[in-house]
Amino acid sequence: MDVPVLADAQSEDSGGFHAPTLEEFFPDAIFGAGTFLEFDRIIFVRLVIVAILLLLLWLGVRKAKLVPGRGQSILELSVDFVRVQIAEQVMGVERARPFVPMLTAIFFIVLTMNLAGLVPGLNIAGTSRIGIPLLLALWVFIVYLSAGVRKQGLGGYLKSQLFPPGVPWPMYFLLTPIEILQVFILRPATLALRLVANMMAGHFMMILALAATNFLLLEGAGVLKGLSILTFAGGIFIFLFELMVAFLQTYIFVLLSSIYLNFALEEEH
Repeated sequence: MDVPVLADAQSEDSGGFHAPTLEEFFPDAIFGAGTFLEFDRIIFVRLVIVAILLLLLWLGVRKAKLVPGRGQSILELSVDFVRVQIAEQVMGVERARPFVPMLTAIFFIVLTMNLAGLVPGLNIAGTSRIGIPLLLALWVFIVYLSAGVRKQGLGGYLKSQLFPPGVPWPMYFLLTPIEILQVFILRPATLALRLVANMMAGHFMMILALAATNFLLLEGAGVLKGLSILTFAGGIFIFLFELMVAFLQTYIFVLLSSIYLNFALEEEH
């Protein structure tokens, strides 16, 4: 009866390669386990990132000058990028103006949360679990619904979104349910899920490369130990790739948000 227990203990104590699993994104609670106030490492990372972001923004604007310094210049370039290269490109200058503050806030939140996965000691993106992406997607969803209703009225907005013009009326039995699904479910869902999926995949690749390097270097023999150089180089490549993905997914999230807002304001689409 003791043999299986002994075998389990030996397998737990022994070294070996441990592939990353979904448990990476659901760490043990630090406190409040099983309650609404459950606090774990990912929530801690999010709070750290929010604190760092607020600090950097404060440092960047606390002594704003006509001739900006380095920090102020970075902030101004970031804001101009969101305003000019995303919002105004998609929506036009006048239509974009009311939404630039929201889109800029989303840009900074998503970018810093994404970059947390590359910061030593944090090592996981704040957007690698659904909470933050879903909250931001719902924010966009509520804003584009309210903006469309405010501009066109409830009836006009629903007509423009759910009943495409120039279509024979029997086709509405097919098209309108698809449009309902797209406007009210797919747009916010795809915003959140695309971001989460990319951040999760990046974390898996990074951990896999580091775990393989550790295993080959410490427990491999001969040629296998030498292969740790390749896995370490692969880890550096993945790090740089994830740095690009962090910026790219931020851009995509804000770009799609702008597109959805523009759809809501268009009388026909």
